[in-house]
Amino acid sequence: MKRRIFIACLACFLAIFSAEASHMLVLQQPASAQSPTKPNVIVAMTTSIEDSGLLDDLVPAIESKTGYKLKKVAVGTGQALALAEKGEVDALFVNSPKAERKVLQEGAVINRHLVMHNDFVIVGPDADKAKIRGQKNAVEAFSMIAKNQALFISRGDDSGTNKLEKDLWKQANISPTGNWYQQTGAGMGQTLQVANQKLGYTIADRATYIFQKKNLSLPILVEGDKKLLNLYHVMQVNPQKFSKVNTAGAQAFINYVLSPEGQALIAAHGKKQFGQALFYVDGGKTEKDYGA
Repeated sequence: MKRRIFIACLACFLAIFSAEASHMLVLQQPASAQSPTKPNVIVAMTTSIEDSGLLDDLVPAIESKTGYKLKKVAVGTGQALALAEKGEVDALFVNSPKAERKVLQEGAVINRHLVMHNDFVIVGPDADKAKIRGQKNAVEAFSMIAKNQALFISRGDDSGTNKLEKDLWKQANISPTGNWYQQTGAGMGQTLQVANQKLGYTIADRATYIFQKKNLSLPILVEGDKKLLNLYHVMQVNPQKFSKVNTAGAQAFINYVLSPEGQALIAAHGKKQFGQALFYVDGGKTEKDYGA
């Protein structure tokens, strides 16, 4: 009889201990960031972020840290801004400050922050028909390309790169037309490949050029002009205008790329593979710091 009472008490004790241990395990587990209410965040971004390989580093890091699934739309900045104006994306990561400011002022986007920068370079065939090698003035280089009717391959996609290119032609008082001026309507990586195949000139962001350099025979001919500065901003689509956007997801994305961890990841991109950074981080700065 005593043995049965002892066994019953022992079983009761073990059941209580097991339940308490399970409860403690639950309490000790960290709060999960893996279960947001709206798990997908749609980010429209300039193609250079993808073509430079940065996206391959960013996506897993953001998803692991925030719990959100990043759905990227890699298009030219003009197209990305147009998507924001329709409320079809949650956030942007783009590189055309003048166009961005216009959309910001119109209220389609909010929470705009400078994340990083690099610069643009003008590349072309080693033979250099236009004789622009070593030019320090990008506008003058464009003038010489047009004067010599040397083949120029434009993205023609209303991207930040294309917007800068068109501005340089405008400053040179040139409306590029004719067989020497061709448009791909494609991203930076594809446009570099077309220019390489046709031995033409083009303008490219340095990160994409370096990332694809092993497949290119086009050297950098013009660099260093202040006009070739390339600033990248993030921003979120305004939830007061578009109620269906994933506001929390957009904020989580922006917070990560501006965080010390996100900035360190961006700053490190390219160093191991190419021996140099492809982007320089600017968290806490504004375009005013660069006179833009």
